[in-house]
Amino acid sequence: MSGWGPRFFRKALLCACCAARPLAAQPAPAQPEGVKPAPVLKPGEGLAMSLEGGDILTFGEARAVSPMGGLAKLVWLRVEGSGWSTGSAKFRCQGAAGSLTCGTPSGHGTVSLAKALEEDCDLAFLAWIAEVRARWLKDYGPEVAWYRVVEVFEPFLGRRLPANASLPVFSTPWVGDGDLLRTSPEGFLRWLLQPENAEVAAFGRRMLAGYWAEVSALFGKENWWFKTATASVPGAPGATSAWVAGGRGSTLVVLHIPRGKGRPEALARMREILGLRR
Repeated sequence: MSGWGPRFFRKALLCACCAARPLAAQPAPAQPEGVKPAPVLKPGEGLAMSLEGGDILTFGEARAVSPMGGLAKLVWLRVEGSGWSTGSAKFRCQGAAGSLTCGTPSGHGTVSLAKALEEDCDLAFLAWIAEVRARWLKDYGPEVAWYRVVEVFEPFLGRRLPANASLPVFSTPWVGDGDLLRTSPEGFLRWLLQPENAEVAAFGRRMLAGYWAEVSALFGKENWWFKTATASVPGAPGATSAWVAGGRGSTLVVLHIPRGKGRPEALARMREILGLRR
């Protein structure tokens, strides 16, 4: 089955505009062959998608801001992804570390950076963040180290930090727990599209599109990559919503689905919207 593409969405919008007629009694024109309609979202869902040239299409609740959950791990790749990937980061997740617990009680086992990203392993990222924090303090000092983090995370922090905030010991809110970090589908897509953040999509493609992704791209068969994540729901302890961010080539997509859903449901919903085989 062929997937949604930017050209289909652009044609769908043009057709929708051209279909408007002053005479309400006129029948709607037939859908041109080969043109797919805009996606029909379920209540509470928000979708943002980039087109060739950087234009953005939004659907449903694409501008609704909510906790970003595990998408924060993509933001950390912007901060320190190059160092982690070249250093072949590894971590053994046993389900708990001190007072911290993993979303998977049995643990993820030994994870690489790619697997920790795919499995949304909080403990692995917190361990790596603690290591780089110690190095930043030694190399830069606390003020420069804090600026290094805030400069990247500022779009997602709003005004939820005190004006005199300083370099913290990073805990679960910094990898997506709670509501410290927030975004919307459109907001996160725009962040991904900024030139200085281009390496984030490159990391996603390399780590999440499959082992042969780079080889397939050479033959014009580039795979989609997807990062799934869960997030808390403000005012509803224990409830979760879910996110998917991904892309193929120059196309990037971000989907948020409402409370009661998890990572598998979000990925299945994204594939359904894009018309991809499961």
